[in-house]
Amino acid sequence: MSQGHHIIPQRVLLGVFGSLIVLTGVTYGLAQINLGVLEVPVALAIASTKAVLVVMYFMALKYDNPVNTLTFAVGVIFVGIFITFTLFDTAFRGDIGNVSEQTVREIQREEEELQRRQEALTPEQLRVAPADFENAEPDPEAGTGADADRGGSSGGS
Repeated sequence: MSQGHHIIPQRVLLGVFGSLIVLTGVTYGLAQINLGVLEVPVALAIASTKAVLVVMYFMALKYDNPVNTLTFAVGVIFVGIFITFTLFDTAFRGDIGNVSEQTVREIQREEEELQRRQEALTPEQLRVAPADFENAEPDPEAGTGADADRGGSSGGS
């Protein structure tokens, strides 16, 4: 039950209004600055502060039944939890493909081994396309196959 209508002094209401104006200015000012990963948490903290001021003074929750304050606080806590999980979800989205049973060192060792193997390859081993064989010296054991019928020209531009 409510304890009756509480009249809030005009000076308090003007102070809260001034605080809201200042916080709005701070929000605008911080929007002009690149805070990196802190942008969202700072913006949410300022918005939460403004919401608490409005609810406590303009909606007079401060002077209402404590059960209503508890209900509001629990709601704010759950909203905070949901926002936190949402931010975790968006922050780590796409990283699920990076999960592996191997350790980072094992993966690095495999990459280094592949790099060493690639550097050890000879130019003969790297030939894979017909164009790779055009400037190569002809193999004397190879017969006059399809390459001879083309006249040695690639025909491409």
